[in-house]
Amino acid sequence: MFVLIALITFSTANFAQSSKFKVVLDAGHGGRDIGATYHGYAEKDIALNVTLKVGKILMKHSNIEVIYTRDSDVFVELNKRASIANKNNASIFVSIHCNANVNTAAEGYETYVMGMHRNASNLEVAKFENEVVTLEKDYKFKYNGYDPKSPESAIGTTLMQEEYMDNSIALASRVQNGLATNFGRKDRRVKQAGFLVLREIYMPRILIEMGFISNKREGAYMNSEEGQNEMANGIANAIISYKNEFYGSGGGSNDPIEKPTPKTPEKVEPIVEKVVVPESKPTKPTEVDTNENQSKGIVFKVQIAASGKNLELTPSNFKGLNNISMISENGTLYKYMYGNASNYNDAKKDLAEAKAKGFEGAYIIAFKDGKKINLQEALK
Repeated sequence: MFVLIALITFSTANFAQSSKFKVVLDAGHGGRDIGATYHGYAEKDIALNVTLKVGKILMKHSNIEVIYTRDSDVFVELNKRASIANKNNASIFVSIHCNANVNTAAEGYETYVMGMHRNASNLEVAKFENEVVTLEKDYKFKYNGYDPKSPESAIGTTLMQEEYMDNSIALASRVQNGLATNFGRKDRRVKQAGFLVLREIYMPRILIEMGFISNKREGAYMNSEEGQNEMANGIANAIISYKNEFYGSGGGSNDPIEKPTPKTPEKVEPIVEKVVVPESKPTKPTEVDTNENQSKGIVFKVQIAASGKNLELTPSNFKGLNNISMISENGTLYKYMYGNASNYNDAKKDLAEAKAKGFEGAYIIAFKDGKKINLQEALK
C-alpha cells in the first residue's frame, strides 16, 4: 500500500507563500561539458545564449524572480542544478538544450517531462543528456550506481513518479506552442523520459530540446541571433502564460489559485510517450465530477493527487482521507479530490487537513453543478 501511495503522489504546482514567481533557468552542459557539437555549433553555447535571453525577458516582470543554474561557461554538476532549484523553493524548473542525432535529417523541437521512456528514441535522448555525469567525480556513488550507457539505469531514474506531472505537462505544452515559428520547424510534441537533471527536483520541471544541432539548417537557425531571439521569446511567453494561468497575473496571494482551463487542449495518456496537442483547436473536454452524490450549485474541493491509474476511492489509497472523489480527462489522467464544501472557509479547513496528511501540494478547486469552473469565478 505504501508503494501504491508513493506511485500516485500528488500533481500540482508549488504554490509557495511568496510574492514572486520563482523560475530556475538551467542552461544545459557548460565548461568542459560541451554537449552536442555539429557543423561548428556547440550545444553549451546555444543553450546559454537562449537561457540568458529568456531570463532577460522574464526579469522585466517585477513579480517574477529568475535564478540561473549557470550564467557563464562553467561546468555545473547535475545534482547541484537540482539543489539550486530546491533550495530556492522555486515555482518551476526549465532546462534548455539542443538535440542531436546521427541521422542529420532529424529536425524539430520537443519538450520532455519526467517519466518513463516509451520508445528507443526517447531513451537515447535521455542517455545522451545523462552522460554528463561521467565528468563528475564519484558519479556512480552520488547517483546510486547509475551507468549512462545502461538502459536499465536510465529507466530506473523514473520509478514512475507522477508528482507535479499535471503541471509539468501544462508548462511543456505551452512551450511547444511558443516554439512554433514561421521558420517551418517540426513540432515533435511533449514526451516523457528519465533525465537525471529532473529526477531530484520537487516542483513542475521540464527539459526543452530546442532543435537538432546535427541538422545543418536547424543548427544554423539556433546559432543565429534571430533564431535565438525567437526561441527565447517563445519560451519566455510560455512561462509567463503558465504563471498567469496558474498563479494569476498579480504579485501573488496567500490563497491557492485554481488551475484554469489551458487555451490549447492537452491529451495526456497514462505514462506514455506523447502528450498530443492537436493540430486543430477543439474545445477542451469539460472536467466533470464523477461523484454520484455531487452537490448542485457552487462546491469547493481540494485536489490532492493526479495519476494515470484509476484508483479505488478508498481511504487506504489516500493516506486515510475519506470523502474522496475523482475527475478524469479523456479517461487517461485521473485527478483525485478531498472534501465537498459549500463555502470557501470550510474548503480551507479541508485543505489544511489534506496537507496535514502529507499532501503538501494540495490546492482548492471549484465546481458548479458538477462542472469544474475557475476558482475566482466561484468566489464572486
